[in-house]
Amino acid sequence: MSDTSRKRRILLVAGGWSPERDISLLGAEAIARALRKRGHEVSLWDLSDGFDRLLEAAAGQDAAFLNLHGQPGEDGLVQALLERAGCPYQGSGPAGSFLALNKAAAKALFRRAGLRVPPGVFLPRRPPADWKPDLRFPLFVKSNTGGSSLDLFRARNEAELETALDALFGAGQEVLIEEMLTGSEVTCGVLDVNGKGPEALPPILIVPRRDFFDYHDKYAPDGAQELCPAPLPDEVLDRVRRAAVAAHRCLGLAAYSRADFILTPDSQLYLLEVNTLPGMTAASLVPKEAAALGMDFGELLESLLEDAIRRHGAANR
Repeated sequence: MSDTSRKRRILLVAGGWSPERDISLLGAEAIARALRKRGHEVSLWDLSDGFDRLLEAAAGQDAAFLNLHGQPGEDGLVQALLERAGCPYQGSGPAGSFLALNKAAAKALFRRAGLRVPPGVFLPRRPPADWKPDLRFPLFVKSNTGGSSLDLFRARNEAELETALDALFGAGQEVLIEEMLTGSEVTCGVLDVNGKGPEALPPILIVPRRDFFDYHDKYAPDGAQELCPAPLPDEVLDRVRRAAVAAHRCLGLAAYSRADFILTPDSQLYLLEVNTLPGMTAASLVPKEAAALGMDFGELLESLLEDAIRRHGAANR
């Protein structure tokens, strides 16, 4: 453990009941190992079994570490409960978390901030049978609040669009449709700890082994290549970093985030979405970017925890 930190009692909150539950628990195992190695006392709390007892579990803890994906977790609900319990937690607060998870709301804020986003349409309910989008095929059809490339469909024609809409509306989802842009997939983390202000990490270029960066490419051993630092021109890297920080700021986020982009062949940069609780294993994207700056996985977790405790103390002064 570093000289600037001390042993903490950490409630590691993971699991839950979203489709991303298994990814959440897998990441929690890596987080627990790294924090225990640094001398912390870690208690794993699976929301699926203990949501109604979360407030009691948080009592007496020095901080909570959230490794939740989807809802609950990225929607700000758990963050709001922990604030009521007086328990510090890493990452963004309820409002920023909710705005980032809701893709339609986030896109509205991105456009206002001058950030380029793919052409698209938000469908809170099923449109009439004769409705057709004023968009060019192929299209991505996705849950408005989904993640990890789950509930994501590619529609090359009207028949495939109808199939995707049937699946998503049948599952009670709100739907976002976007034009499928061709180009390079780039992601960039932002670290915003210790009162220094948000700073972009080295971007990563993602090289999918399939047609697009889907769930398999993200998590399978034979998935996409992730090149860090991204082998792109300095001018492009600078634009990616500035856009990632701008997105972090316009959503009102804290501690860390990860912005995902498409860089088109004519060098136009499109912001796809921002993740407020990005994956946290040593092999995940943000930890890879931090490692490129010389910060190992344990140090990254430590910096997030100490920032959470600092911010909580400042909020209560």
